[in-house]
Order: sequence, then C-alpha cells, then structure tokens
Amino acid sequence: MPATYYTSYPSTSYPINVPQKPGYAQYYPPQHSYGRVSGSPPEAPDSITTSGVPSYEPSAASSNYAGSASEYEPTSGAASIDLLEYMGNRLNGSFDPMPLDRSLVKQAQTSGELNAKHRELLELQALAQRRLAGARSNFADGMRAAKEVQKDLQWTQKRVDALNERAAAKYPEQYESAQRRYPAPVDC
Repeated sequence: MPATYYTSYPSTSYPINVPQKPGYAQYYPPQHSYGRVSGSPPEAPDSITTSGVPSYEPSAASSNYAGSASEYEPTSGAASIDLLEYMGNRLNGSFDPMPLDRSLVKQAQTSGELNAKHRELLELQALAQRRLAGARSNFADGMRAAKEVQKDLQWTQKRVDALNERAAAKYPEQYESAQRRYPAPVDC
C-alpha cells in the first residue's frame, strides 16, 4: 500500500507573537541614521498567495524562526530606541563584572605594594648616598692624616740620621760599640 503525503501551505504568512522576557528592551530594525532605529520592516501584502509553493520572502521565512523580525515589531507605532543603550543593557545582563573587579583590586594592591617598595628603595638609596659621602669624608681625613704622619716620620728620620752622623764623628769608639750592641733595623 503506497503512502500518500498531503502538504498544505498557508496562503499568507502571519507574524508570530513571542512573549518578551521582562527586563529586556524591545529590538527594532535599524533606521538610516547612525545608532538610532524606529519603525518596523515592511511586510508582504496580505493578498499574495503561494498556491501550494513555499514562500521565500523574508517576512514569510523569518516568521517561522525564533528571533525573527516579527518578534521585535513595535506594538505602539513608530517608537525609537538607542541601539547603543540596548546593546549596553544586553551586555550588562550577560556580563559578570566580579572577575574584572577582582583583577582591578589585585592590580591596585600590587601597584600600592610596588609604590611602597619604590619609596623604600629611594629612602635606602638616599641613606646609602649619605653614608658614602660620610665614608669619603672620613677617607679624605685619613689620607690627610697619613700624609702628615709620613712627613713627620721623614723629618724625624732626617734628624736621627743627622744626630747619628754627629755622634759617629765626635765619639767613634762608643758609636761602634753601641752599633754592635744595638744594631739598626734593616729597611725593607
């Protein structure tokens, strides 16, 4: 027994009214001006029949799908809505700002810690510069004192050599016995 299939197509297309979710703005197709929309798209006239052949007109095809243009048609004439506001509301509804807020808090804490460490480093650098200046001053004072001591030692050595020469010339026997008994240190 052969199967018989019967198909029937509507002679006109009717928009499907889909209930809106509360809290969401109604969508309207774009106008010619940037960022603003109003009105609804043109619809196919009611007098067009398909005579058993499916219609491929946008209004007929789109009425069969969720999210079609008919879902967003205004109910009260040519109302207008700001697309940027609508998209912002949709984004705010679907976007969770908590991870971003946490990352901003973490960034602020890290920035504060880095700022504190930077200030601490600047203080330590200033302290090191003061200590270095004090060490340089102490080193310069020590060098001056060492040069004065060296001059004094040279003057004293000249005086001792002159006294030894005079003693050796005036008292040669006593000088030689003193030299044997207390020899002079060897210069390096």
